[in-house]
Amino acid sequence: MKRLGSRRQLGALVGAVVLVGAGGWFAGTQVRSPADAAASHNAPKAGPVTVEVERRSLTATVVATGTVAFTSPRPLSLAGSVGTGAVTSPAGEGAEQRVTKAPVAGTKVKEGDVLMTVNGRPVLALAGSVPMYRPMGPGATGDDVKQLQKALRRLGFDPGSTGGTFGRGTATAVTDWYRNKGYEAQQPSAEDQQQLGALQQAVSGAQEALLTTRSGNAGDGSGTGAGAGTGTGGKASTGTETGAGTGTGAGTGTRTDAQSSTGRQVQEIQLKSAQKSLDMANSALSNFQATYGTKVPAGEVVFFPELPVRLDKVTVKTGDAPSGPVGTVTGSELLVEAAVPGADAELLRRGMPVEVTTTGGEKVKGKVEAIGSAADASGTQGDDGEAATGATSEGSGTGAADASDGGATGTSGTSGTSSTSGTDAVSGASGPGPVQLRISIPDPGPLAGQAEASVKVTIEVGASDGKVLTVPLAAIRTSADGKARVQVERDGGVRDVSVTVGLSAAGLVEVKPAGGTLEQGDKVVVGK
Repeated sequence: MKRLGSRRQLGALVGAVVLVGAGGWFAGTQVRSPADAAASHNAPKAGPVTVEVERRSLTATVVATGTVAFTSPRPLSLAGSVGTGAVTSPAGEGAEQRVTKAPVAGTKVKEGDVLMTVNGRPVLALAGSVPMYRPMGPGATGDDVKQLQKALRRLGFDPGSTGGTFGRGTATAVTDWYRNKGYEAQQPSAEDQQQLGALQQAVSGAQEALLTTRSGNAGDGSGTGAGAGTGTGGKASTGTETGAGTGTGAGTGTRTDAQSSTGRQVQEIQLKSAQKSLDMANSALSNFQATYGTKVPAGEVVFFPELPVRLDKVTVKTGDAPSGPVGTVTGSELLVEAAVPGADAELLRRGMPVEVTTTGGEKVKGKVEAIGSAADASGTQGDDGEAATGATSEGSGTGAADASDGGATGTSGTSGTSSTSGTDAVSGASGPGPVQLRISIPDPGPLAGQAEASVKVTIEVGASDGKVLTVPLAAIRTSADGKARVQVERDGGVRDVSVTVGLSAAGLVEVKPAGGTLEQGDKVVVGK
């Protein structure tokens, strides 16, 4: 028992010694002199910051934010008043104009369609470059009439001649066209009918006056009275004589030759006056009849340079007076509007391919259609900036083929080696300020129905010929002589290598060694 206790005491003693030694060793490792502590906090010796040279393909792009829009928006307005529904209406064409069926936004309008109704009368769409600026009716001539005649023929209502004169055939075609749309063509108003009656009565009165004058002169015979006398013949003078005759016998007359001459002059004046009054009455009636009949009121047709169009916005509702613009129409095609900094715009050319990306990541192809002032003057402002309605501007399109006549952030491309489509740059695309772009979209795909949506626009302005040596832009240094160079870390030191700079994209630049060697994997200095 005593041996066992002695062994336990010895083991405890050895354990205590080991613990004390371990604690001393640990304390020694954690305790350092002030000099050692200061040395451990000093930064390592500075050296150059390097990046490896890579061989890769480069593509330079200009990136911007754009907005989806429809082509060629134009204000829609009427050129005048619509007609009247009933020719016997006492109100006539002076009745107040009110919208009875408003246009509907988003509607696609084709040739011959009814845009809206005013006072129950239709406002119809036709293709043509000449604006509707007046009523058209019998006797009217001009390019607007020729345009109407060609439109009627396209719609299947043959006016006969298309020479630009509104005749009987045109009136019949207009009547048939209106009837086909469920309306009655504008016929002579009550006022027109009253005026026609008054002119006809004037002609009848002038004819009666002329006949009265002629018969009165015939009854008077030679003048104011018949001369009487007796002669050897023993016969009295009759009313057929113009003056008193003297025969071989004795006789007396009641009129002189001077009086007879004056009577003839008065008769002639009276007849000429009556005939002139009749001629004037006939002329007035003929002129009025030439314009009397079926008409197209100025407010019932709108000519568009091209059709179909899309009713984009509507500014009137049922019951409103249709004065001023009643809405906005656009082309049915989509485009994208964007703006880029002037420096980036200098890299762009018409016809360059464009990739448009929606917020959902879907991609659509397009191309640069206009840059700078050309994009400002057209696109969503219309081809010439004028209204395409009652005061439409000239233009052409598929529908009128037979008519007579937001904010952007630009980026990456900076190289002069960008590829182009072979077309010339558009004027107005340079300068420090933002430059407008118009991008056509042949196939809208996922952009359909996304007017005013924001999209990302990416335009490729250049690409390298396969894989090339590239370094970060920060690695390029310019010598006093204007030559480019890079610093290469090699054999424990740094050496300058002259290079030729090429395409730049995404912070990288293509380089070719112009003096010395430069290979993939070499480390170039980008900072200290």
